[in-house]
Amino acid sequence: MIKKREVFDKLLKYIDLPESIVIHGARQVGKTTLMKMLVDYLKNNSNHNIFFFDLERIEYLNLCNKGINDIVSYMKAKNGDIAGGKKTYLFIDEIQYLDNPSSLLKLFYDEYKDSVKLIVSGSSSFAMKHKFKNSLVGRILDVELFGLSFTEFLDFKGQEFNLNERNDLADYEITKYYKEYCIYGYYPQVVLAEYAEQKEIYLNGIVDKYIYKDIRDIANVRNITKFNQLLTYLASQVCGLVNLNEISNTLKISRQTIEDYLFILENTYIIKLLKPFFGNVRSELSKMPKVFFEDNGILNLLRNKKLLDKPDGELFENSIYTTLRRIYSPDDISFWRTASKQEVDFIISGESISAREVKLGEQFKVHSGLKSFKSKYETADTGIITLTKNKSVSEKQYYPWEL
Repeated sequence: MIKKREVFDKLLKYIDLPESIVIHGARQVGKTTLMKMLVDYLKNNSNHNIFFFDLERIEYLNLCNKGINDIVSYMKAKNGDIAGGKKTYLFIDEIQYLDNPSSLLKLFYDEYKDSVKLIVSGSSSFAMKHKFKNSLVGRILDVELFGLSFTEFLDFKGQEFNLNERNDLADYEITKYYKEYCIYGYYPQVVLAEYAEQKEIYLNGIVDKYIYKDIRDIANVRNITKFNQLLTYLASQVCGLVNLNEISNTLKISRQTIEDYLFILENTYIIKLLKPFFGNVRSELSKMPKVFFEDNGILNLLRNKKLLDKPDGELFENSIYTTLRRIYSPDDISFWRTASKQEVDFIISGESISAREVKLGEQFKVHSGLKSFKSKYETADTGIITLTKNKSVSEKQYYPWEL
């Protein structure tokens, strides 16, 4: 049985709008499945012309590269006049493979927006940023698809909990599932695998076939060995500062090449660089970002060569970042670090400021960084994110699923 993703209802709100829908995210997070669910929904709820082009099939790639007139001609040959009474929905999977996807989307919107609705997917924002032009402003609706949220994870595992209701036994059971979520990550195929050995095989496959395939085919990296060394190094430094000079000296890679590689890794949904929060530039340091991984299972495998069977502090903190990333704009998430080495793991900005420290262990004290941050930003809401709440601590404490 195919499980519905949380973003599905959002897509339904967009389905009758004239703009093209662009779904982007990492490979294997479920974009194709999501599009096929939309196809099934349209077939079951209305009478439309529906086409699905998978651009990993050469015949569809060649057709789309020929241009809009050839595509329209093909659709007419299959289903008649696309400008007639029935609306046509055209799904295009892996649109980044096109020579000029921007032109295709623009022309369909300008010439057929009342009769043809495009829903497309892409696996690499790196490629899409290079191939999508400003001419698409006002013509597309962007939807980013991540790996499974923890709520989706529980659903895929067949578990039903009211995460807003507190109960000691339920919280204990939920915590066990969250630890599994931390260890194996968020890819649907991995979550659905029954055994740890299967999960590790699938994760190795994603690393070998999809991460490196994206790098070779889309980013055109010349020295793949150095690139892989950087990826492994970043996994070993996860949740820590990215010091370009230190990396350059350690791996014998030029600073410019490292910057290029980091850009590629961020835009192929492998890592994310978190910027520091600044109120006072003199005392609140470091322009260096922190590095996080988009998937905990991939991080676990790259960092440890094989999967740890229980989460450690870095895996837990990384999972909190990916949870926050689903809730808030990336521009609203940062970390805080001062010249005197006071720091807070996450600062959430917006209309108000929240500071959150992450603690995996059972015994912890109120973090001095939170006190220091509160002294500088008196209106800030401070708290600790943990899997085991400490009753002796007066600071507000949150489970990850309470964020």
